[in-house]
Amino acid sequence: MRAYSLDLRERVVADLDAGASQAETARKYRVSTRWLYKLRRQRETTGDLAPRRGQGGPSRALAGSEEELVDFVRQSPDATLAELRERLATKVSTVTVWRALKRLGLTLKKSSSCGGAVASGRG
Repeated sequence: MRAYSLDLRERVVADLDAGASQAETARKYRVSTRWLYKLRRQRETTGDLAPRRGQGGPSRALAGSEEELVDFVRQSPDATLAELRERLATKVSTVTVWRALKRLGLTLKKSSSCGGAVASGRG
């Protein structure tokens, strides 16, 4: 969902400052009264009406170990996810290893010609 524009925010606050009630203003601009409360509070605390920036999510568990994971897959293309997880210095779940492999473009696939798993990837 996108943030409301600064222009809309300024018009809303101008109406509220002019004496319009929150319910009237909310109906006029098709916004919630809760958002009006938050907007007024933001102006009081920061003095600004601009939309706040997102905070981002948590960092990846294997952010520093991705090259190490790629090397493990190249050395042992038939290794299972559990075996790859055990070789990593960072303690993570099997699903985390799978997601990292997917993000790196590496897959462990069964091959009928060689009987085991083969690492395939972009590079």
